[in-house]
Amino acid sequence: MNLSLHEKCALIGGGSEGIGLAIAYELALLGASCILVARHEDRLRQAVVQLDTAVGQQHTFLVVDYQDTESTDRAITALVEKHPIHIVINNSGGPPPGQITEAIASDFLKAFEQHLISSQVIAQTVLPSMKAAGYGRIINVVSTSVRVPLAGLGVSNTIRGAVASWAKTWSNEVAKYGITVNNILPGATKTGRLNALIEKRAKAANTTVERIVESMTGEIPAQRFAKPEEIAAVAAFLASPAAAYVNGTSIPVDGGKIGAI
Repeated sequence: MNLSLHEKCALIGGGSEGIGLAIAYELALLGASCILVARHEDRLRQAVVQLDTAVGQQHTFLVVDYQDTESTDRAITALVEKHPIHIVINNSGGPPPGQITEAIASDFLKAFEQHLISSQVIAQTVLPSMKAAGYGRIINVVSTSVRVPLAGLGVSNTIRGAVASWAKTWSNEVAKYGITVNNILPGATKTGRLNALIEKRAKAANTTVERIVESMTGEIPAQRFAKPEEIAAVAAFLASPAAAYVNGTSIPVDGGKIGAI
């Protein structure tokens, strides 16, 4: 099975920590050169030096805020002029939790800019270089809420569904160029965002973090949360030549929690 990403270049959103950094780590091990994207330069500098360089990979980073569409467009356009991109990992921190009945219009607009519009801008910018190479992988780290909406995440549920539909449409249009577009649907994964959600839920219920964790893991057949590297392993496969005929899919990585075939 050909998993080699030697001489491939990957653009990885949210690459300074959590799932994004775990994906960068795996892609680098397969030989890819990685460009990490996030808002905080200090975290990016710390992250990029952790990546493997055994086969001459050259890693760098880009300070960008996906909520600012215009600056994202300018930054990615300038980047692609120097670095043809073969792999894009669309990954960004989720919208704040809250009931959909309490969400205001600007909450949706902000999330739409960050998650869908930024993905569209990036995909359009890298498309010519992917076509020229006859190789492209666009992988969106979304959520199991694409299949089953999650309680207390009204805005997130809405936007994640939009991203999944966007990705399926893209997959139909670009497959003939050797480009695939797929979604990964992580379940509850050990990240800073999950910790924050648990703490908020515990506070709202006037209970302990431990009780919330016990309740949440009790609903997962695997009886535990995912590790970031377990999500990253699926992303690495989808990015590889071996996954050339996997296209337009949404793959849950959730320990079996989604109760459907």
